[in-house]
Amino acid sequence: MARTDYRGEKLSFRGKLSRLADRMKDPEWRRYGFVMASGKMLGLAVVLGMMILIPLLLSGSSVRAGDAPAAVSTPAPAAVAPAPETTPAPAPAPAPPVVLAKDIVNPLNTVWTLIAAFLVFAMQVGFVMLEAGFCRSRETVNVLVECVFDTCLCGILFWAIGYAFMFSEGNGFIGYHWFFLKGAPVTYGTTGVAILAHWIFQFAFADTCSTITSGAMIGRTDFIGDILYSFAVSGFIYPIIGHWAWGPDGFLATMGSAGKFLPSLGMNFHDFAGSTVVHTIGGAVALAGAVVLGPRLGRKFKRDGGGPMTPHDLTIAVCGGLLLWFGWYGFNPGSTLSAMDFEGIGRVAANTTLAACAAGLTAVFFIYARTKVWDPGSITNGFLAGLVAITCPCYWVSPFGSVMIGAIAGVIVILGVDLLEYLRIDDPIGAVPVHMINGIWGTLSLGLFACGQFAAAGSDTISPDLSTKLTGLFYGGGFKVLAAQAIGSGIVTLATLAISFAVFYALDAKGILRLSEDGEHDGLDLHEHGISAYPEYVISALASPAGAPLRVSATGKK
Repeated sequence: MARTDYRGEKLSFRGKLSRLADRMKDPEWRRYGFVMASGKMLGLAVVLGMMILIPLLLSGSSVRAGDAPAAVSTPAPAAVAPAPETTPAPAPAPAPPVVLAKDIVNPLNTVWTLIAAFLVFAMQVGFVMLEAGFCRSRETVNVLVECVFDTCLCGILFWAIGYAFMFSEGNGFIGYHWFFLKGAPVTYGTTGVAILAHWIFQFAFADTCSTITSGAMIGRTDFIGDILYSFAVSGFIYPIIGHWAWGPDGFLATMGSAGKFLPSLGMNFHDFAGSTVVHTIGGAVALAGAVVLGPRLGRKFKRDGGGPMTPHDLTIAVCGGLLLWFGWYGFNPGSTLSAMDFEGIGRVAANTTLAACAAGLTAVFFIYARTKVWDPGSITNGFLAGLVAITCPCYWVSPFGSVMIGAIAGVIVILGVDLLEYLRIDDPIGAVPVHMINGIWGTLSLGLFACGQFAAAGSDTISPDLSTKLTGLFYGGGFKVLAAQAIGSGIVTLATLAISFAVFYALDAKGILRLSEDGEHDGLDLHEHGISAYPEYVISALASPAGAPLRVSATGKK
């Protein structure tokens, strides 16, 4: 084997390959090589991104992407009687430009969208309370800081690149106009909603997706790792994959059309308010993070004679869940983007309510049948699962269908928690069962329960053209809608999992994903933030990684 010998002779190319092969047999060399390669690729991506985005930021364009120039009418010259040379005929006044309909802001739709955006943004308070209540007291401050930091980071990223990737025209996979909102039109499409009102509404959605992710990773994630994966989710994963279903030319949104993806299917993918785009994506990222991180120190699963760690404040957790329910009235009805759709708004709000109620009841009764205990955590995650499930089909199902969808979701969320426990996956707040698993169920449920009374693009109960209406399997519509939903959900779920695992394994290889063992023993609040959420109280030993110490009496009995 040719190597550099004592004379300092250089290795041949074949010798270098042989040396590399030997080194790759060593686990330490493999780890070193992976870290070096991932670092170089990350650096190259940053440089290329700066090369593309900085000129866009500095230059801008006065031409709106996707806008046709305003038409200006040019009148034909009128017949004018001859006049003396000293009195020239007056020139005709130029006609005013014809303003395109999509450039006219509808005040009512814009105000409605803004109110909905504020409700969705208020869900962040609910998420913070839910996560803080279900976690241990020793990691409460970490939840507070992480959620607020993530919101701030998401706002900047969604302004700079996220909204452009997701909602501007481009191709079936990604949008590539409107970076930093430069060149964006006056209104979003033909909705009449002012573009900045639509931006803030969709920013609240993006923030929701990113916050979902953090719930499954509580208690053991390094804060730098938190920042980096949030950057990936808010800036790239959510908006790019979301473009596939919600972009003006996304390949799932146009699926089934002539010349598009799967034209023989004859049906495109539907997700009214985000069971897939928001909740499945967020839950899938959460699953990948929880798997790569591993469980918290001291977490013993039922298969090993243990059980879930006790939440430190159920009052905060349940109140947070109810705040999320309230915010969902912006999430689902607001996705109409139209205050003029009076019937649609009312139907969506009613369906949202019924699904949540049914899911909460089935979840708590299902647990009671097992344990004879009325569990607050189960009923809370139950109604949240119903809300997630109804988010996709809420516009196209009847009240009866909503009750059925929610009732099934309440059972699914409990079975999902059981599955994660069996697989030894530590998810402190149930983010994966609530959001990913029930996001998938809600998406598929449209293919079963769409009642055939409402058009795909809006409320249309009197149209004679029934071909524009969505009809599910249980209402005689066959498998067409169900097939489209299954294809879209499967593609989004698998793509999100693949990309998320790559991101988390790269961060883990760099040693910046999981907190050190000493730091985890100290607790994230003190180690990462230097303060406890409850400094004036003595924290119970239940909050320690090893759990409460075993009490032994003087006689030696337990």
